[in-house]
Amino acid sequence: MKNHIAILIGALALCSCEDYLTQENPNKIESEYYFTDESSLEIYTNGFIRSFATAIKSFVDGDKNADTHSWDGQAAYFMDNYSADDATNWTTSNWSQLRSINYYLDNMRNAVASDAILDHYEGVGRFFRALFYIDKVQTFGAVPWYDTSIDATDREALFKDRDNREFVASKILEDLDYACTYCLTSDKYRVRASYIHRYVALALKARFCLYEGTMRKYHAVDPSTGRAWTKDESRFYLGECVKACEEIMGDGVYKLTDDPAKRQTQYRDMFTNADACGVYTDEFIWARDYDIDLKVTYAINNYMVNPQHANYAFTRQFIDTYLMTDGTPFTSKYPDYDDLDLVAECTDRDYRLAQTIRTPGFTRDGGTTQWAPDVKFSKTGYQPIKWLTDDSSKDTNVAAIASDVPLIRYAEVLLAYAEAKAELGEMSEEVWDKTIKPLRERAGVDGTRPTKIDEYLQNAYYSTDDGNPKITDCDILEIRRERAIELLLEGRRYDDLMRWHLGGLLNKQWYGIYIGEVDKAYDLNNDGVNDVCVTDKAGSEPGVKYIVRNSERALEDGASGRLVYNLQRYFNEQRYVHPIPKTALDKNPDLGQNVAWK
Repeated sequence: MKNHIAILIGALALCSCEDYLTQENPNKIESEYYFTDESSLEIYTNGFIRSFATAIKSFVDGDKNADTHSWDGQAAYFMDNYSADDATNWTTSNWSQLRSINYYLDNMRNAVASDAILDHYEGVGRFFRALFYIDKVQTFGAVPWYDTSIDATDREALFKDRDNREFVASKILEDLDYACTYCLTSDKYRVRASYIHRYVALALKARFCLYEGTMRKYHAVDPSTGRAWTKDESRFYLGECVKACEEIMGDGVYKLTDDPAKRQTQYRDMFTNADACGVYTDEFIWARDYDIDLKVTYAINNYMVNPQHANYAFTRQFIDTYLMTDGTPFTSKYPDYDDLDLVAECTDRDYRLAQTIRTPGFTRDGGTTQWAPDVKFSKTGYQPIKWLTDDSSKDTNVAAIASDVPLIRYAEVLLAYAEAKAELGEMSEEVWDKTIKPLRERAGVDGTRPTKIDEYLQNAYYSTDDGNPKITDCDILEIRRERAIELLLEGRRYDDLMRWHLGGLLNKQWYGIYIGEVDKAYDLNNDGVNDVCVTDKAGSEPGVKYIVRNSERALEDGASGRLVYNLQRYFNEQRYVHPIPKTALDKNPDLGQNVAWK
């Protein structure tokens, strides 16, 4: 794919001056000159892959503003004075991808190729149009739908009002259905999970339909208009999610990668292995293929250990949701669970915990040096390692890395299937046994289907805070638990909160590790070296990170208790959709503003 993109750039650069000047329009690729054969379609659509396949930083940051973890900063959107004057994502550049896609779809059938090949590449184009509009709908709600390229002089089209959200969703589904029908699945399209094929389209359809189905179920009104949905399509979309998942699962091309001898390392290896696209072909449906030799790299290590960046840290409330290996809730196993130190709370837990955060015994680079959580960087003490590669034994590693990045994994398909079936009231032992059970067993957890509500999970996360009925379905609660843990830092959690109508969780207080006594240094990872001290004054013990109590960081009970990290976020009902930016409304008042932002 990288070579194809280079060829496209080179081909444009090598056009002679005469050719350039004699083209009908020198500012674009003319279809009669470019769309000639299958190779030209492949090269053009590979440009879409580069544009749409989420960069790793954005991918991880997709969860940054969720409830599962805190960070040292504040997004403008969660400040109480945010308004349409601050809104973005509606400039010419934000819509240019759509113009490129529609121009391609308008002209790609000029190429000489078989009907099957032309249908496949139309499916690829429509896949990317669906992907573009999914982002727009989930951000703004109602948006104008365009399925053909617009001439710069067509003011009626350029200045049209927004189309109904339900209409746009139906058009997205049409595009995805076309891609699911006509995109091919031969090996050349599935190599290293880097291209678009039928299974990628089915997986995106499942993701979108799960979102839309639960959005309609848990939101009584369309957030764009404040009015009830024109028709109840929740079950329809959930049913479409089920069908898409069943097609993937039934074909048997993908499966969970599970080696019982590697269960304490294999989860994290999917996110740190430099050749993950080659190793995890059974699980990766779509991925970004990085390459150190071609200098196609990223700097996620820098973001995971460098305090100049986002200072990622998970919350105690979320860490408490990881099960014990015997399948029981941690919070029911230990009545005093909030008073346990890091060593105790990390013992006999779901193997993914130690592959997601620094727990006692964590080392880097295969060495023997143990690294405790850096509470200067990770304000709650629960420091992520899921994407942190082991290419340095130092805690200051900022080297560029090239680990491949999964964008859609088979695990997500299993989770979507289980959730849709549960929401439809069709959950069964059979469904559980082929979805949630193998995910838990891969993580060293007893996969037996629970029959008793976990009251901690229910009350801490899925109560009535947002005006929803309390979740009383044990299967739904457990599927949500599993989804949060399995897909953590993969860009799904914020979207999940939006569709479940649980944005109020973003306002919750952040808690961290337990500290037994103020002014006393503690050894967090039981390696014989003190790591942290909460105090009212600076200290000088070597290796100890001192947290000076203030309005931002303190202890829950004053002189002891969980770390408290204060950074207020403000989420209310209107924020389930962003406002249309004022700059866009100034140019086209017919767009209209989302009702709660008027």
